[in-house]
Amino acid sequence: MPKKAPPHPTPPPLPDTLLTPLTLSELTALYSAPDRHYHSLTHITTLLSLLHTHLRLFTDPPAIEAAIWFHDAIYGTHSPPSQNELRSAALAVSSLRDIVDADRLERIKVMIEATASHTVPTLSELRTADKGHVEDAKMFLDMDLSILAADEAEYREYERGVREEYKWVKEKEWEEGRGKVLRGFLERERIYVSKAFSGLWEGRARGNLVVSLRGLEGTGEEKGGVLERGWRWIRGGGQQRS
Repeated sequence: MPKKAPPHPTPPPLPDTLLTPLTLSELTALYSAPDRHYHSLTHITTLLSLLHTHLRLFTDPPAIEAAIWFHDAIYGTHSPPSQNELRSAALAVSSLRDIVDADRLERIKVMIEATASHTVPTLSELRTADKGHVEDAKMFLDMDLSILAADEAEYREYERGVREEYKWVKEKEWEEGRGKVLRGFLERERIYVSKAFSGLWEGRARGNLVVSLRGLEGTGEEKGGVLERGWRWIRGGGQQRS
């Protein structure tokens, strides 16, 4: 049974899009598969809507649009770490190599691969001397994590969706693995690194993550642990991280 349509229409392609109608159709089919509960067309629609809303902030909007569409194109929950991102990036390269110049295509590829760790690529990795392309990458990675700063109902739906995608994982293993991921975000100095989004989303995201971790692990934790530091960060407006 196909997935239901996103709650909001998917934004139309940019006027200077790099994506053909056939490519968009094929990608839409991938994101509409019945096993896509969070990494679905709704996720893509959310990111595209953010791109359209903040379009003037981007140096190369069509490259970001392409990265959005391809970044979760391949998504298998049994895959080894980073393999989904590498395969999605390879699909982007094979789909776009005839219409996109080599340096621009490399930027798209590197941004997609960066979603595995959410580590910002360097100028050399992006094959550019334009710092605007680095800021593009920062905004793209931040948008991919925008769900962490969602309101309570949407965030809970996200958590349900991710758990459903990994329903084959036993509960204890899920709690351990998911807890490690969430703690990893909380332990970062900043979850969001772009000028555009860091001030908008950081506090709410940390609040959601703390609540999630308490649900997974209970409230018992040593004084000064990551949950306590997370709450101090939120109450201190981002000034108390240690």
